[in-house]
Amino acid sequence: MNYDLKAALKREAGFLMRTYDRLPVLFVRGHGTRLWDDKGKEYVDFVSGLGACIAGHCHAEIIAAVVRQATQLIHVSNLYHTRPQGELAEILVKHTFADRVFFCNSGTEANEAAIKLARKYMRTVRGEERPRVVTALRSFHGRTYGSLAATGQPEKAEPFRPLPEGFIHVPFNDVRALEEAVDETTCAVLLEPVQGEGGVYVAEPSYLKRAREICRERGALLILDEVQTGMGRTGALFAHQHFGVVPDVMTVAKGLAGGLPIGAVLATEEVAKGFVPGDHGSTFGGNPVACAAALAVLTVLQEEQLVENAALVGKYFRERLQSLQEKSTKAVEVRGLGLMLALELEGADARELVLRCLERGFLVNNIGERILRFLPPLSVSTREVGGLIEVLEELLAD
Repeated sequence: MNYDLKAALKREAGFLMRTYDRLPVLFVRGHGTRLWDDKGKEYVDFVSGLGACIAGHCHAEIIAAVVRQATQLIHVSNLYHTRPQGELAEILVKHTFADRVFFCNSGTEANEAAIKLARKYMRTVRGEERPRVVTALRSFHGRTYGSLAATGQPEKAEPFRPLPEGFIHVPFNDVRALEEAVDETTCAVLLEPVQGEGGVYVAEPSYLKRAREICRERGALLILDEVQTGMGRTGALFAHQHFGVVPDVMTVAKGLAGGLPIGAVLATEEVAKGFVPGDHGSTFGGNPVACAAALAVLTVLQEEQLVENAALVGKYFRERLQSLQEKSTKAVEVRGLGLMLALELEGADARELVLRCLERGFLVNNIGERILRFLPPLSVSTREVGGLIEVLEELLAD
């Protein structure tokens, strides 16, 4: 039986929960920066699975690592040791500030674990009752209850109240508000170096540096959410490296395994003391297949210089978007870092532009009605960027 878009829409209408407003396309194949639908039409992907397919679709090295591991060992749980998990933890430690790693399955799980770790560390290691977590307005840390409570977007939280207590939201890039919020009851400040789901707003270097100082002065931990910004997305392996700021805890997910589900919490030796056996866990976290994929991703990033490409092509992309902004009154602001970019619109519907780009063979993402977001694979070329810009220029002129 041919499984086409019509069949997919029918099954969605009949069997799936209505949690997504999906675009009218059914993808059946991917390679590099390209995807093909059930009719054979080709698309250039500037979404990359919401930033997860960091090395592109179906990379040969990642496929080989997954197949090799799947034929040897798929799952045994964290009651036992497995080779890929230990090797991945060691490499992540060698390439970051961290001394210890905890593996889970997603970004929201990583943030949940980081919040638990901060509170437990304060209570049992430091002997202090410091339950509060300070986060930023417009932030997005996930959709599970703790991460949703941390998220600084009230409209996302309102339908699910009551939420867990102890979270304070202050304006992003506002040093004074942060200074007023952090006190002796604060266990952690949780920030994104670039607010992705909030609209791709970049932290001011002075803001992140002062956040680090405030946490140090007042005994709180600095947790950086690099779920979307990590793994080379911004032109550095992790975005905080642009700012010269070192956190106590960092969360990573999305691009870590190149499209397979994985999340990680990285922490210093001191903070990691907060967890002891039984405090936290995950049945599938650090799964051998996902860890094998992540090891391959790290190899590909280095061998193909994809982080460097993200910096170079990201600069070109930003310049082309800025040129577009100068030509069109409907393009009002360009934001972002590396290959994590946004174009804010006025007098044009972002969702409508997404649909029209889809017709033209380009996948882009909208955040609300006014923001187009671009998260291509790090292997994207200037030629592909140029093709998208030409389409956007034409559509905005219309």
